[in-house]
Amino acid sequence: MTALRPFLDRWRLCCVLVAAAMLATAHAFETFGGYAPCTLCLRQREVYWTIAALGVVFMALVRMPGGPRWRPLTCWILGALFLLGAGVAGYHAGAEWKFWPGPEACASAGAAGVSAADMAAFLAGEKVRPPACDEAPWVFAGLSMAGWNAVISVGLAALSAAAAIREHAKR
Repeated sequence: MTALRPFLDRWRLCCVLVAAAMLATAHAFETFGGYAPCTLCLRQREVYWTIAALGVVFMALVRMPGGPRWRPLTCWILGALFLLGAGVAGYHAGAEWKFWPGPEACASAGAAGVSAADMAAFLAGEKVRPPACDEAPWVFAGLSMAGWNAVISVGLAALSAAAAIREHAKR
């Protein structure tokens, strides 16, 4: 736990950086790997955008007069958001493994997930299939992107709890 101390002491900043890194990774898969996001992929990103925004707000809050008393609560809130992200990612991974059905609107959100080549193929009369929430386009060590996101999010929620406990002990 000693090795984690510098990260736990700056947990709100770490959450902003981790959220930015997760979003950058998702966008890199999309841009450079050609993996268009499905509806549930986009929902997972929304959680990270929320964590990044609240992390910045919380960094300012705890530096205001009376702000240090909010330090543990901010860590608990960030942890709850990571758990929410793990839930969305776990649901997505379960849909990919056919444990349960995905949502009815299980395709990318409009033209954002459609490339120029897809549009040209569509206009030429070819059948174009948008990304589906119940198919894993990329798997590493038996886990899809959604599965890895769930594992990482659970770990980050645990670290958020450790940071909250540490902040409370400092009081």
